[in-house]
Amino acid sequence: DLLFTEKVSGANRPRPQLSTMLESLQDGDLVLVTRLDRFARSTLDMLTLTEAITAKGAAFRSLAEPWADTTTPHGRMIVTVLAGVAEFERSLIRQRTGEGRERAKSQGVRFGRPPALTPAQESEAVRLAEANGNRYAAEIMGVSIATVERVRARARKVT
Repeated sequence: DLLFTEKVSGANRPRPQLSTMLESLQDGDLVLVTRLDRFARSTLDMLTLTEAITAKGAAFRSLAEPWADTTTPHGRMIVTVLAGVAEFERSLIRQRTGEGRERAKSQGVRFGRPPALTPAQESEAVRLAEANGNRYAAEIMGVSIATVERVRARARKVT
């Protein structure tokens, strides 16, 4: 029997003892927790962890929440239903995110990093590079040589 006790707390901190426990699981092991709120940070986290546990052939049980027990048919059914609900919720989030992204694109919102140079600065970079070379233009404009090369390539396509 192994006992894993986490010494850290916080929503975004890594949990090394949990990782060690998950890595050491073998077929037939039982993960026993005192309470779910000490084991998982959210329903999705709990379902992800129980899926990882059962994928290794181990079982999961919570002492405070008797329904959270993958060793019984009733417990497995409840965990499976919750997993289905969580998957449905994830798909709804993905759908809403995609719709929001499309709506933003249709309104002209640009995604990604802002351009390194404004159109006027790009024109100046091309002029400097043609007169003095890419390295010189990059130093003067405060960008990389690769940026100057990309700007020049775009300028050649336009003309």
